[in-house]
Amino acid sequence: MTDPTDFPRDPRQPALPTHLRTALWLAGIGLPVLPLRASKLPVGNCAACTSSKTAGPCRCGDRPNMKAAGPCQCPAPCHAWAAATTDPAVLTSPAWARAWRQAGGVAYHPGGAGLTVVDLDNAEAVVWARQALPATKTVPTTRGEHWIYRGAMQSANGVRPSMDIKSLMSYARWINTGTGTMTALPDAVHALVSREESTSTRSRGGPVDSSSPARATWDRSVATGCRHNDTFIRTGLERGLARITACRKEGAGSKAYGVARFLANQHTACPGPCGLAILARHIIDAAVSVDVPEAYAERAVTNGFGALLVKTP
Repeated sequence: MTDPTDFPRDPRQPALPTHLRTALWLAGIGLPVLPLRASKLPVGNCAACTSSKTAGPCRCGDRPNMKAAGPCQCPAPCHAWAAATTDPAVLTSPAWARAWRQAGGVAYHPGGAGLTVVDLDNAEAVVWARQALPATKTVPTTRGEHWIYRGAMQSANGVRPSMDIKSLMSYARWINTGTGTMTALPDAVHALVSREESTSTRSRGGPVDSSSPARATWDRSVATGCRHNDTFIRTGLERGLARITACRKEGAGSKAYGVARFLANQHTACPGPCGLAILARHIIDAAVSVDVPEAYAERAVTNGFGALLVKTP
């Protein structure tokens, strides 16, 4: 899968149900998709997966990168965004058939396609975005607009009044192809999440770092010597970040070390540069988001990457 820079038109294969037809087309252009109910929520978990809401990992093992690491043995579209897929065999499988028959729409996982959606939920939010953010592909919604940028980042709700960021570990409702040209994810959107995190820390009585810088986004321009394609890098990073943020009670620091070490091993044969410093920063931020002290997270990630971080930044 390559990051789509624009959405081509849906050819509308007439032999398939409407929402499944749309889902297969979206999967074909690289967007991981899942069915939505009429309420715009994902379909409910099956009986084997329901326990993950209250009692830890479910019997099937959860989807990769949701709440527990490892593959999910459940063939149904459980666990919301984590079930999103581009595999047509899964989308058309008997286990998904009932969900498509009852679907009220289609959602996609923006982060899984290397995208970020700025969800503007009313006219005031749209006016603010037009003044503060660079223009990009725009999709009208019932109450506002979706602004879609090329590049993935941490998701966050309520970064401003009536404004959410949907990317990694999140889903967005598919509406239409929109208008305009998709542009690169700007620092201004990263800064919204950094500010939201600082505000949340203040509300918990913790220290506030009001000058937290916006983080750079990995792309091919910083990895001219990397032998891997963009999908490989972004998928590996996304999975690693999800494993770290799943450790909300303990173990996130050790997990950050493990993710850094794993990613480093993938680049030992690359001539470099591979943009590893940017990947390292994302891993550190993920650990800090689940209350790992930043200094500890930085040491863990630096040790995980080892000398490779210095040799191939």
